[in-house]
Parts: sequence; structure tokens; C-alpha cells
Amino acid sequence: MSVTVEKTGKTMEEAIHEALLELGASPEEAVIEVLDEGGTSLLGLKHRPAKVRVTLEEESDLEPEAEEEVPYYGDGEDYAGEAEVPEAPEEAEATAFIARVLKSIGIPARISSTFEEDTVFIDVDGRDCGAIIGRHGETLEALQYLTTLVANKQSEKHIRVTLDIAGYRRRREATLVDMAERAAERVVRSGKSHEMDPMSPAERRIIHTALQDHPDVTTFSEGVEPERRVVVAPKDT
Repeated sequence: MSVTVEKTGKTMEEAIHEALLELGASPEEAVIEVLDEGGTSLLGLKHRPAKVRVTLEEESDLEPEAEEEVPYYGDGEDYAGEAEVPEAPEEAEATAFIARVLKSIGIPARISSTFEEDTVFIDVDGRDCGAIIGRHGETLEALQYLTTLVANKQSEKHIRVTLDIAGYRRRREATLVDMAERAAERVVRSGKSHEMDPMSPAERRIIHTALQDHPDVTTFSEGVEPERRVVVAPKDT
């Protein structure tokens, strides 16, 4: 027997959190389906909420637990060899969770990770990985959120997880820094403030950081999630 709930939220993270809260389940105990990543409707007139379906299987329905798999797998052609099992329990749980998610949706991939201070860094690489990045990285952010919950079950202190898939975050950060610099140039030329497109909190931080030492402009955020955005403005002289 299983119990299923569907929830909506401003973001996928919010919808998933509400569904797990109602079921009293942790991410690894449930099957999570993204029904709608949400976004802005046609012409940008209205924001469409994210929607997820989360199913909790009763113990009698679950298959016997198999031996723990090394969080590394492929089709035998793309990758060879084996990955070392992380020593830190937080890192091991996080990478194993990512491996289970990828395997459940049929995406072969290679997973590598490091654990520095209070942050687990996970890199996923393989064919068809774009399917788990999502529009503007929304699926990636939701998966990172769930992995953070899993990692923190094994730790007495708060653990951060930074998940990158097929180098998306590195490429996106470079793009955002370039956007920030071009916006600053526009503000300096015009003397007028410039509003950037809505972004996630993580992406807004990149913009703020990129321009924090700029001599002629300052930045601040305004608006309500998920339409909150960065404003680049001339510095008071």
C-alpha cells in the first residue's frame, strides 16, 4: 500500500518540502515526481506554481534492500573503473542518494565528490544529464535541496551541498558574471538603474558578488519570490 500527495508551491523546493512534511517522510523514503517545474505564463502575465507528486511506499511494498551500491555507474562504454566510497558519512549518503535518483530515471552517469569543511561538493557527468538540470537549473536546485536534507541526517552540524551537473553551474556562473558586467557598463553610461531578470537566490548572490567592488555601481534585490530580481544602480557620489 502506498500514500500519494500532490503539492504546489512557488518553487519546486517549497512544493517538495510541503509534500514530505505532510507524509512525514524523508527524501530517500519517497518517490518524487515533478509534474510542473513552474514558471512564467505566456507574455509573462502570471507566475505558474511548481507542482510535484510524492509517493510514500509502505514497508510491505518495498523490495528487499539490496547491498549498497557504489555511487558510480554507466553503460560500460562511457566509463571504466570504480569510484572510491567517501569516508565521511555525510558525503557518502549524499552521493549514494544522487546515484539512486539517477539510476531510478535511467540516466547513466559518473559521480565524483569532495568534502571540505562543512560543504559536500558533488559533480555529475554523463550523457543525457541535461534532463536533470531543468529550465534555468530549477530541477538541479530541487535535487540539490533534497540531497542537502539527506546529508544533514548524518551530521550534528549543518552541512551544505553544492551539486553541479555536466558543468552547468560553472557555465552559468560565467554567464551571470558577464551579464553583471554588461549591466554595470549600461548603468555607468546612462546614469540610470537597470533591473535584471528574476533569478534564484543563488544566482542573485553571484551578481552581487561580481559587482560588490565596482567603483561606480551598487546592487540590491527587490520584489517577491519567484520574481525577485537584482537592480544595478549608480553609486551616490
